[in-house]
Amino acid sequence: MARELEERESREDAEGAPIALVVGLGNPGEEYDRTRHNAGFHVVDLLAEKGGVSYWKGHLGAQVGTATLAGRKVVLAKPQSFMNSSGGPVSKIAREMGLSPEEILVIHDELDISEGDVRVKVGGGHGGHNGLRSIIDKLQSRDFVRVRVGIGRPPGRMDPVDFVLKQLKGDASTEHDITCAHAADAALAVLEQGPVAARDVFNGLHRRNTKGNI
Repeated sequence: MARELEERESREDAEGAPIALVVGLGNPGEEYDRTRHNAGFHVVDLLAEKGGVSYWKGHLGAQVGTATLAGRKVVLAKPQSFMNSSGGPVSKIAREMGLSPEEILVIHDELDISEGDVRVKVGGGHGGHNGLRSIIDKLQSRDFVRVRVGIGRPPGRMDPVDFVLKQLKGDASTEHDITCAHAADAALAVLEQGPVAARDVFNGLHRRNTKGNI
């Protein structure tokens, strides 16, 4: 028994606390729906489908649903306060649930990762992402888990703001959907296996697959 307890505590130290809250970042409103900046919303919607969410309710500044994922109940949330103020709803929900930052998974778009690539990260800075900046400020911690949805850099001299808020159509929309589905798989792996194991599987997977197809 003592050995089993020691092994369990060792796993918890390596993998962190089980995720209880999954947050997708984006902007509310139809004008933002099919944009790269709403990747977090898109991924959470996919998780809601997998997890049997029957309805969303407005709560503490977010759309909230309870899903059954990885064999347990998980709260899914989409802050409705716009990207730059995402931290307010996230911190309120976390406080109500009595969660530590390590029990929160945030899914967001990432300019510095190529389109199609998805990476899992534990802690770290905001890297200029205003949604992450707001969450770090309100939680007073950087220790939450992230699934980073690669959208790549804008072509030519296109303004990054215009790039992330541009409505997606045609092939660009299809590719974005594929990336978001990949990110949903990564989020499920975080829930099932812990962030460290998920990171080892998904980080660099896109590059390995691309190299294999050359």
